[in-house]
Amino acid sequence: MPAFTLYGSRGSTNTDRVRLTLAEGGFTDYELVLLNLQKGEQKSEENMKRHPWGKIPVITFPEGFTLYESRAICKYLARKYSFPLLPPDSDIEAAALFDQAQSTEMLYFAEPAGRIAFEKFAKKFMGLPPDDAVVSDALRSVEMFFNVAERLLQHKDYMAGKNFTLTDIYYIPLIQRLFACGYGDVILSRKAVSAWWDRCMNRSAIQKMLAADKEAAAAARK
Repeated sequence: MPAFTLYGSRGSTNTDRVRLTLAEGGFTDYELVLLNLQKGEQKSEENMKRHPWGKIPVITFPEGFTLYESRAICKYLARKYSFPLLPPDSDIEAAALFDQAQSTEMLYFAEPAGRIAFEKFAKKFMGLPPDDAVVSDALRSVEMFFNVAERLLQHKDYMAGKNFTLTDIYYIPLIQRLFACGYGDVILSRKAVSAWWDRCMNRSAIQKMLAADKEAAAAARK
């Protein structure tokens, strides 16, 4: 029996945060159950029991423990299985800087980047036109965010300090979505940000997972 079950969806940035965390931890002892978001399976009665807001991802353990919200899941898994993706609790300054970096990602990056992803990516699958005013406003916020990140990353290798942590993983799916929507220049035009992105993307576990996803997507199209 697998250690736990992850309910998610392919192409879901929130699900990919968890999958990237597991890949970095080298952890494969879990079952991935894919829900079809276009068919509304996340709003099914069964999934609403797991996630009261009818969203993904969710993890459930055989003994009954259930957890939703991608960042909470990532942090829990890193602690439970000792993935080297969190500062040690004994280093309270490093832990505080991690919490600071995590809050920064959620508040200043994920919110506007998520709006772009919804307007330019999700709406395409829904057969709806993007709201260009929403995209322009969100893009301004993302540009401002990376202007600050550019300054900060001149003095550290990763978002929370000198080590790669969960916080860096949190960025990856939505930045990939920005590239897919044609906005990769917000990363590539900033030297320190671009170098940080290269350091993240060149990690072997991340490369391996993304390559496997590409193969799966190609097979599905055949």
